[in-house]
Amino acid sequence: MNKRVAVIGAGTIGASWAACFLARGCEVAAYDPAPNGEAFARRFIDNAWPTLQTLGWVAAGADKSRIAFCKTPGEAAKGAQFVQESGPEREDAKLDLFEQIGAAAPADSVIASSSSGLLISRISAKCKNPERCVIGHPFNPPHLIPLVEVVGGDKTSAAAIDAAMAFYRAIGKHPIHIKKEVTGHVANRLQAALWREAIHLVMEGVVSVADADAAIAYGPGLRWALMGPHLTFHLAGGEGGMKHFMSHLAAGPVQSWMDDLGTPRMTADVQKTITEGVLAEAGARSIADLAKWRDRKLIDILKVSAAP
Repeated sequence: MNKRVAVIGAGTIGASWAACFLARGCEVAAYDPAPNGEAFARRFIDNAWPTLQTLGWVAAGADKSRIAFCKTPGEAAKGAQFVQESGPEREDAKLDLFEQIGAAAPADSVIASSSSGLLISRISAKCKNPERCVIGHPFNPPHLIPLVEVVGGDKTSAAAIDAAMAFYRAIGKHPIHIKKEVTGHVANRLQAALWREAIHLVMEGVVSVADADAAIAYGPGLRWALMGPHLTFHLAGGEGGMKHFMSHLAAGPVQSWMDDLGTPRMTADVQKTITEGVLAEAGARSIADLAKWRDRKLIDILKVSAAP
């Protein structure tokens, strides 16, 4: 793919995006205000490149050196056919970035935000030609996780949605179209719903933090790596599929589970209990150690899940 892509914000998410774009043959213009922003991003890309090669995700002719760092967001966005903004998760910061990007990027470019929960209608309010603005929310790390949530705002055109979906597919992602703006989009809301119940069960003394994690990692999480909850329960229905599952289990047992779910609040006591439990579970493993372990396992999972 021979596209010029702008990466605005080259921290953990932006640098991961840059690695992905470069691996697919794009030329990248990047901006990050941090004094060590360029050094961090280049180091991240160097570290990610062997993994992308192992997965077979580096296109013929792709070159990780095809990235240039610019002094302003506008300079990076100039001439870009696609812009991926990954700045701070604050509405005021993104409003300012979108205004600068919109003034410099070509009118027919798509401007996407990596925001994990903000609404594109609000953060693009000052952007020139807001009809080209979308949420393009990845999952960390973007160079490995295929999912991208694409969300339009009240002024986003259908053409921009289509263009964003096509671009993400072209770079090997699995984009899904979120048809309506909601805080947190979809995947994070699903994560939050599960974590809420895990916290509730811990605080009720039902299970430890480590065992709550194990209940997912060694159980449904293995299935969820291949299929979501609806298809999982379709299989649980046996030969009758989802129809059988609904008629025999949904209105009875499953509804009773749903009715009994908790609604914990993130009080100081809850935060302390969960934090102490996580630190005990992690043991001597540092954040860097855990991230390396996670990425090694993700590579194995991706090799399997990508197979027919």
